[in-house]
Amino acid sequence: MSTSKLLSPRESAQLISSKSEDVSICEQGIEEASNIIFDCLKSKKYSFKMWKEHELHPNEMTKETVDWIVVLDTLNFSFWTEDDVEPWTVRFDGKNYTGYWALCASISRALKEGIPFTTPSYYADISKNNLQHILRSETATEIPLLQERTNHLNEVGKILVKDYKNSFTTLLSQCDHSAEKLLGLITSTFKCFQDESEFKGKKVSFYKRAQILISDIWACFEGKSLGYFTDITCLTMFADYKVPQSLLHLGIMKYTDKLMETLKRGEIILAGDRLELEIRGNSIWAVEQIYQKVKAKSKTASEFSSLSPEELDPIVNSVIIDFYLWDFAKENLEGFTELPCHKTRTIFY
Repeated sequence: MSTSKLLSPRESAQLISSKSEDVSICEQGIEEASNIIFDCLKSKKYSFKMWKEHELHPNEMTKETVDWIVVLDTLNFSFWTEDDVEPWTVRFDGKNYTGYWALCASISRALKEGIPFTTPSYYADISKNNLQHILRSETATEIPLLQERTNHLNEVGKILVKDYKNSFTTLLSQCDHSAEKLLGLITSTFKCFQDESEFKGKKVSFYKRAQILISDIWACFEGKSLGYFTDITCLTMFADYKVPQSLLHLGIMKYTDKLMETLKRGEIILAGDRLELEIRGNSIWAVEQIYQKVKAKSKTASEFSSLSPEELDPIVNSVIIDFYLWDFAKENLEGFTELPCHKTRTIFY
């Protein structure tokens, strides 16, 4: 790694976008998407309240829910399988789930079976075999990176037991209701959340899982109580493999023919590869541009004119735009081979 200053996700995205070779952002797509998303926010068709409307997300605003979310986002990465392989599938309450929703289902299934899976002192010492049982699949395909997931839980659990009274809420209480401060605490305390790389000699960060951990707490608690942050707009979108698919489909991002052919062939792109960093960086920067346009529109809209900046921030921000784009991909683009997701096997998303 170079000795240059580590850039924040927003700074990293701007740098990467300005120096990208195979990924670009389309101004027309930004404008069209900002209109669509602004209309959704203005009409209240979309807000942070959508998070709890997903049947597998918890909806109680308790300390225990925070610890549920911490387990979720400690394990929230790399669900994809090769095209000819049956997906990892979890059955819960009579229904089968895949991907991210399978993870949510497996957490709830474990708790229903009496396993204290969301208690740090339990997962601090969880074995690979026990985790394999908790995440067991209806298919022959188990969840990828099982050993890495075990290591993550052991790391987070041990630190929460030793330094934070066996609950993430103790760490949360130290952030002074600042999302930026909490992001710093998470990424400096837990190695498994240090989503950093190097791009053309500069140290860059994305912090996908750390940011989504904060955002999930914020959304679940509807910006109140344990989820109250004065600076939620400091967070960017969460650079993964699903949202770029939405950005492509909506004409917000564009790949070169060479990159598109690489993806259509199903080639694995290594973590830290220039192509992977360009996809992730441009995803963040595209959403930042959409956010700025939506924010500008909101300042002149009668629906928002009576709101102070502090009241507007929880309604219009990059987090909610990310939620919208991720839901769009899951609802409309599953198995959409013309615009494939990039395949990178990594612990960070």
